[in-house]
Amino acid sequence: MGNTKSSALSKELLEELKSNTKYSEAELCAWYQSFLKECPGGKITKEQFEGIYASFFPGADPTAYARHVFRSFDTNADGTLDFKEYIVALHLTSGGKTLQKLEWAFALYDVDGNGTISKNEIQEIVRSIFNMIPADDQTKLPEDENTPEKRAEKIWAFFGKKENDKITEGEFIQGVMDNKDILRLIQYDEPQRIKDKLKEKKQ
Repeated sequence: MGNTKSSALSKELLEELKSNTKYSEAELCAWYQSFLKECPGGKITKEQFEGIYASFFPGADPTAYARHVFRSFDTNADGTLDFKEYIVALHLTSGGKTLQKLEWAFALYDVDGNGTISKNEIQEIVRSIFNMIPADDQTKLPEDENTPEKRAEKIWAFFGKKENDKITEGEFIQGVMDNKDILRLIQYDEPQRIKDKLKEKKQ
């Protein structure tokens, strides 16, 4: 306990994060210092998290998506992210092994946390993703996925579900692993500027 506010990472947490993410010890220590600078209390609130996302998307509205991402990583549901939750979030949204990433994607789409995904939940997340795509880029999307409704319909049809059916985590992960096109439809590909920003913060 008590490590949250100290300026050094505990050895246990450092080892755990090194084995569960792609970050090195030097990177994790640098992340921790900048995390404490922005969040001296050792916790990041939903509003702060939304603010970070907003700075990545000056020409769009990432609020709804940021809120869903925050919910999916606030594993103890206390309304804040501690350093460990924050690093896992960064790791999975900017890299991460496929299975880990898909488990996270399932949690993101399972809006009410009941262990299954409904068509409404797919529509809700897809809508929040569309809010982050600049209008010009939306016009360049394929005809059958250029609105949130069409894209959600395409995803739902792929899983072969009836209107009121549900998708389980196993079905979701298997389905996406079997079809790379669905992976593209369910996620928001961060533009290069996000990756550049993340690199800047690391330095």
